[in-house]
Amino acid sequence: MRDPRLGKLAEVLLTHSLKMKEGEKLLITGEYTTKPLVKELIRKAYDLGVIPYFEFGDQELMRVIATHANAEQMILQNKWNMERYRDLDAFISISSDPNDAEMSEVPGEQWQLLMPLVKESNDYLVEKKKWVLLNYPNPSLAQKAKMSYDTFFDYLLEVCTVDYKQMEEAQKPLKELMDRTDKVRITGEGTDLTFSIKDIPAVMCFGERNIPDGEVYTAPVKDSVNGTITYNTPTLYRGFSFDSISLTFENGKIVKAAADKTKELNEILDTDEGARFIGEFAIGVNPKIKEPMLDILFDEKISGSFHFTPGQAYEGADNGNRSSVHWDMVCIQRPEYGGGEIYFDDVLIRKDGLFVIEELKGLNPNALT
Repeated sequence: MRDPRLGKLAEVLLTHSLKMKEGEKLLITGEYTTKPLVKELIRKAYDLGVIPYFEFGDQELMRVIATHANAEQMILQNKWNMERYRDLDAFISISSDPNDAEMSEVPGEQWQLLMPLVKESNDYLVEKKKWVLLNYPNPSLAQKAKMSYDTFFDYLLEVCTVDYKQMEEAQKPLKELMDRTDKVRITGEGTDLTFSIKDIPAVMCFGERNIPDGEVYTAPVKDSVNGTITYNTPTLYRGFSFDSISLTFENGKIVKAAADKTKELNEILDTDEGARFIGEFAIGVNPKIKEPMLDILFDEKISGSFHFTPGQAYEGADNGNRSSVHWDMVCIQRPEYGGGEIYFDDVLIRKDGLFVIEELKGLNPNALT
């Protein structure tokens, strides 16, 4: 039996997120478990006159390839990707990974070899084509969210179909403020961090790239970051779960990094030169996402959070940092997580996860429905 909520989500993705037009070509990627949503997307695409294509992946097979592939294979893969991607207008990536640790056995030196060799095609797809990413419910995600599968299925569809038009309007004052801000200071438990965002554009996110959505991001001036940040949210990268990450900066560079897996953390930060500089600073505002679940598409949107991201900068808010790493690390500043403050040009704009200046109060959870 078809679930009408999946049809509604497909419509949001195609008409709001991607704004697909008749005759455009769309690639949909996912795991086999995402087939119910893929079918709705294909049906809706044909209704709109869009030309859909799809492919299903397998995480276990990708792990075997990543473990054994050599440079020649990945150079050819990059070439094939470029040939396909040039013919596309948009793509939807639906994630439903059954095992977060599947890729953890791929040696670090393999990642350092392989990732730069497919960076051209990955960057081309992200920078030149319309795209949107989302998760599809599965038992693994439900377990991380500490919910039954049925409850999580309902929760995911709820947070993915919030009123993004209202969110867009509410984000505009924050974007305007960030665009005219120079100095940012963030304080909290284990955190006292300063940096500049002067002349780097702020970008609103309201369901056009990620679903669920709800953040406004920019990037720090590359060499302006100084101080220490301690993250209070677990994070997953390359198959490893990390907790209690602490980073210390001098003139933009991470000079000290510690966590419950300090060795693996530093191996990732040593992937390339840019991995030890920050490529994104963002403030999360989705009112329906409250608790971390070790999935970045959800966690980076948590109400009352911010993320501060080692690695590659986005084209829309480019500070010049280049890396094959882009690792969104999240800190929640609501009181139950220890609180904290964000200052723009020495003015307190958010305390303990709530905006305190009048023009930004429309982004607080009680204002966003």
